[in-house]
Amino acid sequence: RVSGSVYPRKVAKSQTLNYLKASGMRVGLLVNFGYHQKATIERLVL
Repeated sequence: RVSGSVYPRKVAKSQTLNYLKASGMRVGLLVNFGYHQKATIERLVL
C-alpha cells in the first residue's frame, strides 16, 4: 500500500510507466500529495 507513506519519487515514476506499458495506454498522471505542500502533478508519456 502506497498511500500515507514516504514513497521514493523515482520508484513511483517507474511503477507508473510500467502500468502504462502493461495497459497499452500512452499517457498517465503521477500525483504527489506532499506533506505541508501543494500537490504536484507530473504528466508521463510513453
